[in-house]
Formats: sequence, C-alpha cells, structure tokens
Amino acid sequence: MKRLDRSFVVYLIGGVLTVVIDISIFQSLLSLGANLIAATSASFFISLLVNYLFHAKYTFSAKAQSSSLAKYLFIVGINYFLTLGLVAIAFNLLGNALVGKLTALPVNAVVGYLAGKYWVFK
Repeated sequence: MKRLDRSFVVYLIGGVLTVVIDISIFQSLLSLGANLIAATSASFFISLLVNYLFHAKYTFSAKAQSSSLAKYLFIVGINYFLTLGLVAIAFNLLGNALVGKLTALPVNAVVGYLAGKYWVFK
C-alpha cells in the first residue's frame, strides 16, 4: 500500500479538530440558552475560520492572507453544492439522504485537500 502524504494526514487531523470545535461551540451555546440558528451559525463560522487557519499554518505551511481566504471560501462553496447534489441524488434514488451526506464527506475531503495543496495555499 502506498504511504499517505504527510500533509494529507495533517489535513485529516485538522478536519477532525474542526469538527470537535464546531460541535463543542454549538453545544455550549445551546446550553447557555442561545437559539438554534445563532448557535449553528456561530459554531459554523468560528470552525470555518479555525479550519482555514489550521490548514494554512500546519497542513500547507502557508501564510494566511485574503487571497487564499477567498479561494478557500470558493472551495467551501463548491463542497457545499457537491454535498447538496449527493444528498439529493441519494434521497431520490435510495430514499435515504444520509447516504448522500456520508458519501459527500470523503469527496469533500479529497476536493478540499487537492484544492488547498495545488491552488488555495500556493
């Protein structure tokens, strides 16, 4: 089996870290009485920023700057629409949206990693 690129492993670690931060903020805000939309939005945007900064510094050893942030947000948008499409396809073909959501996770990871390595942080 071919050895995984070190930066891809770091990328996956950053993704897991971001999920933990996202869920922790979300749950904390809800327990403090925040409404669902506020808790969801705050945790999403904070974890998005953490994810960007983590990958700039640790995964790709790049400087965080506005041009790479704009590219990063563009890729986030692409992954969002890929997720919507896969969820819709799975729901329409299988009657199960979760299959699409679970399929989107590795697709988004690969798209995000390759875009980060070859475009966003170059």
